[in-house]
Amino acid sequence: MALNELSTAPIVRFSLLAISSIFFLVDPFAAIPSFLAITATADAARRKRVARKGALTCFIVLTSFAVGGQLIFRMFGITLPAFEVAGGLILLLIGLDMLEAKRSPTQEATGDTEEAAGKEDAGIVPLGIPMLAGPGAISSVMVLVGQVPNLWHWEMGAILGSITLTCLISYWILAGAGRVRQVLGETGIRILVRIMGLLLVALAMQFFVNGLTDLGLIPKH
Repeated sequence: MALNELSTAPIVRFSLLAISSIFFLVDPFAAIPSFLAITATADAARRKRVARKGALTCFIVLTSFAVGGQLIFRMFGITLPAFEVAGGLILLLIGLDMLEAKRSPTQEATGDTEEAAGKEDAGIVPLGIPMLAGPGAISSVMVLVGQVPNLWHWEMGAILGSITLTCLISYWILAGAGRVRQVLGETGIRILVRIMGLLLVALAMQFFVNGLTDLGLIPKH
């Protein structure tokens, strides 16, 4: 298969969309300062345990919404276009905060880090949820799931694979947060977060436009 044919294959396009949208919204790089503050007095072993709990919590939450997403749509009578518009707005707000190199209030409320510093289960709350698996990541998973015909379709495999890969990378980044910050520096992390924010804003607008098009408010080309 030629390279241009491979790049336009549905499985490749959807897989790239899934991994990019989920990873950008989980955004483990932006969580590094908060993670280091939470584990400031911890040794290396406890820091890895907290990172593992956070990544595992993120995996369980996002996987649960992926598997139960279509049931949630049916239970509440929510249509995919409506969720695309709502999800696009949430992603847009988070992306705009990321462009300023700061955490969105939907991912980290004021005082969460200080309160969690002395908690044994800080890896679950607030690190796992909402810092990693926040409303934006959940919304993105739900929008992706809304495009899947059934649980056994290959697109569901792409979503679950993207969640798994994102959580593994998040664990690796947070477990080595000290080294990552040393290599990238505060400036490097802020630049990386801004780049991811820019891409997320573009992704949010695409979700928004797709929703309006599916609702018939924007003509299809």
